[in-house]
Amino acid sequence: MTQALPCFFLPHGAGPCFFMDWEPTDTWQSLARCLRELGEGLRASTRALLVVSAHWEEPVFTLNTAPRPGLLFDYYGFPPSTYQLSWPAPGAPELAGQVAELLAQQGIAHASTPLRGLDHGVFIPLMLAFPQADIPVLQLSLHGDLDPQAHLALGQALAPLRHEGVVIIGSGMSYHNMRRFRLQGGPADPDSLDFDAWLTQSLALPAAQRHQRLTNWLAAPGARAAHPREEHLMPLHVVAGAALEDPGERIFAQNLMASAQSAYQFGGYS
Repeated sequence: MTQALPCFFLPHGAGPCFFMDWEPTDTWQSLARCLRELGEGLRASTRALLVVSAHWEEPVFTLNTAPRPGLLFDYYGFPPSTYQLSWPAPGAPELAGQVAELLAQQGIAHASTPLRGLDHGVFIPLMLAFPQADIPVLQLSLHGDLDPQAHLALGQALAPLRHEGVVIIGSGMSYHNMRRFRLQGGPADPDSLDFDAWLTQSLALPAAQRHQRLTNWLAAPGARAAHPREEHLMPLHVVAGAALEDPGERIFAQNLMASAQSAYQFGGYS
């Protein structure tokens, strides 16, 4: 058995933020650099990418089996050029079959579709991390009930893939309160700081304690203010489940749009 690849929770930014003018101009530069460096470090060892995005929910966990998935421009009101972006990465239907078997073994209900494109939670960050678009990508949906335990269990079922050259990525935001974001920045929302500190501490704990905290994440300081709806947090639960015993380490932290935003890596530390 090969060494397990790391898995990641990444903030995917605001719409197509990396590919348009912004004010201040350097708002997204640090996160963009983090994504590029992450991809450079993973490229040689990665057979495929399995991505769970905040922007796809279904009644059951659903796999995108398209051999050549298009892009789903599911953002609104941005410059016309951002609807012309291209990232023609191949799909991973064979990996989808393997994932379906793993889910079936654990009694996890699932479905598949060959019709859906990759949403911006997938292609926007991965255009930076893997600009060559030559590594197969499989997108897996969230469950529409957004149940924490179900998403942790999904991740645990996916964990064997880490030994087979598959990098598991959760794409969301560690803080996602649209009403409190400020385009011009400013001091970070205190609730975002409190929740970010709790999250960083929780992810570094042994797996059993980490999972207990993530299951009861609403008890965290600033939790509901940080996530009025938790679809941008649940990709982290999937990744934390897939990490098994590997602790989480924060690999990026910045005040973005007046919120504390963090990225995390599980396993594979240098």
